[in-house]
This record gives sequence, structure tokens and C-alpha cells, in this order.
Amino acid sequence: MKRSRRYFLVLVHAIAAGLITVACGGGSGQSDGELPGDSGPDVIDSSTIPTSGRDELGSPTGPEMIVGLVNSEGVPSVDFPDIRRFIEAAVEYTNAHGGLGNRPVVLETCIAKGSPETSQACAQELVGKNAELILLGFELFADYKTYSAAGVPVIGVLPVLSPDYSADALFITGGNATSQAAIATVAKDHLGASTVSIIHADNPGSNSTAAALQAALEAAGLTWTAVKGGDNETDAGYQGLMREAASSDPDVIVSLYAEAGCIGTMRGRAALGIDIPVITTAACADQDVIDEVGDDALGWMFAGLAQDDGSPERALQARLLAPVMGVDESELTSASYGLGGLGYLMYMTLVDAAQQMVDAGLDVTGRSLFDYVKAGNGATLFASTSPLECGAVPTHPSVCSFVFPFGEYKGD
Repeated sequence: MKRSRRYFLVLVHAIAAGLITVACGGGSGQSDGELPGDSGPDVIDSSTIPTSGRDELGSPTGPEMIVGLVNSEGVPSVDFPDIRRFIEAAVEYTNAHGGLGNRPVVLETCIAKGSPETSQACAQELVGKNAELILLGFELFADYKTYSAAGVPVIGVLPVLSPDYSADALFITGGNATSQAAIATVAKDHLGASTVSIIHADNPGSNSTAAALQAALEAAGLTWTAVKGGDNETDAGYQGLMREAASSDPDVIVSLYAEAGCIGTMRGRAALGIDIPVITTAACADQDVIDEVGDDALGWMFAGLAQDDGSPERALQARLLAPVMGVDESELTSASYGLGGLGYLMYMTLVDAAQQMVDAGLDVTGRSLFDYVKAGNGATLFASTSPLECGAVPTHPSVCSFVFPFGEYKGD
């Protein structure tokens, strides 16, 4: 069955005192209260995106760079192995095509288990291995003190908990602060909502995400109720959560579940015949989820789901990640990658920035790459023209990106 999605962009303009002010914009001419129609998504024209020409680059000739990666895996609700697997695929490819600023990368990975103790152990292990740069996948309790004491810069996929936003680190995406603000904007301006019901698991990560969403909803003048469930529910449990969320007849439901929770909540909504629109994260747009639920995903919208625009960069992404996922690249859409796609986005964004440094005659080290990205220097998110604007919001200095695409599942 063909899976169709529509896309539009949400731009986060300001963050103040932990509350987020947001607005929608784009180039298609629709008003803030309208979704783009079938004539085309409100996204960048792929013809404006230059090819990186990476296939033409030879093997790197500079000294090896040891790069550490910390990612959470093997624990309910914080199990994201695809972030690591996709980064590994990107490292393997770039080590044959230009490296990271003409330097081959030795990737040292440490798996955290969603606890401060395992995060601290990972930090000590990677510093002990002389990592020149630390990458964070999904990491709840990053040990910034250890990294800072060792003088090792840190760049991550997304901030998760409050300390991340003021840490001596950079995050390629804005995490809860920007994604939940974008969800609030879509609920209010595109769906015309005044009331929102939230479903989420009762654990530190989900509670933090829900708090960010609640603050954004309040800043936007929307009222909300919240329903908490377990990390893992039965089908009947997910159906019960959806029933309770719908019982107050909200204008929009927001589900913050991931993994099996995506499938359970989608099936639960469909089984109950609920037609209230639902907004969730890109993790629930994973191809495995959509293949499992099919048209039970009708009426669901996904925050952070980028469009396949046919650019050389997107083609490269499909070529590299299809074997990792065990599928043919022709089967892949942007939805296929789920949260793991952010890991690939982060690494390839750094690869492009490092290549800019090489072209400018600059030496690439872990620290100089960190400083280059932090300064902006015209660097953009991989496969887009979205600028990196690290520190643009003083209260959240680690955040570097403020653009969020959304996708809506439309079945056939």
C-alpha cells in the first residue's frame, strides 16, 4: 500500500523564561489557519539545495580523530539503537569519502541505560579513550562536568532534560523546547484548537517532554489535561488511555508515546472510533510502525518529519541507510527513519561543516569544529537551507536549530 504524507514547516521564533512563543510561516501563500493542499508541501525547492559531491571525495588523508558516541539503548522508553546504527553507517561511508574534515573517524560507542550512573561511566570511559569530540544520541543524564574537565566538546542530537539547554554543549535540534512549541502552534493555528489532551508515559523523559508541551500550550492560550500511563501497556491499556484522553472531548490529542506505544495508541484510537486529530513525534512515523498499523494512522500528524525532496543528499541517505534497515531504498520515505534519522542528520551536518572548514583552509579538530558550528559561519542543517543559529536564544544557548517540518498521514 502506498503511504502518503503531507508536509508543512513550523518556525520557532522565540523562547523566553522557559515558555515558547511560536509562529507559522512558509512560501506557499496559505494563511496561518490553513494546511497546504495537494498542490504541494510548504518546503524548500530542492533545486536550491547544492549537492555535497561527497561521492567524488577520496579517502581522508589527515590524522585519525577519535569520536565518542553516547546513546541510550535497551531500556523501555529510551531504547533508540537506530541513532547509533545510522551514525555508524554515516561514519563508514564518510571514512571512504572525505572523512570529517579530511580526517578518518574512529567511533567509540558507549551505551547508556537511562540512569546517571551509566551516563557518568560512559563519560569516563570515552574521555579515557582520548575522544576528541563527544556526540550524544538520546542521552538523559549527560555528564557534562566530566567532559568539561577534560576539555572535550560535546555535540548532540537533541536536548532532553532542562540542564541540557544551558550546558556547555551544542544540539543540532531543539528537543522539547522547540518541538513542543511547534506542536502547540500547529494545534492552535492550523487545527484551531483551544483544548488539548496529552497522553504520555510516567517516566523522567516523558514527564519532561510533557512539561515543555504544557508550558507551550499555556503560552499559546490553550487549556490542557494530561493522562499518564506505564512505559509499556497492553493493547487494552493503550485503548484505555486513548478513551480517557478523548473523554473530555478535546480539540486535539497529543501522544508522547514512542515505539510500541505508537502502535498501541494508533490502534486504540481506531478501535474506539475516535476522530479527534492527534499530533505525535516523528518516532511514531517510523516505517515499521506505519506498516504495522496501516490506515489506523489516518488523522495523525508527526512533528519533525522532513519531506523527501529528491535532492542528492536525500538519495544518499536512502542509499546508506536502506541496508542498515534491511529494506530496498525504493521503499524508504522520510518517515522510515524515525528518531534514528536525527542521528544521521547530526553527523552529516557536522561532516558538511567540517568540509566547509577544509575548503576555507582551516584545521579541523573536535574543538575547532565545535567552535565553527557554534559561530554559525553559514552552516546549515544537512540537506536543507535551515541555518544553524546556536545561541540565538540566550536562555537556551545550546540550541542550534529552530525549524520543524510536520507530516500528516493521508493513507492512499
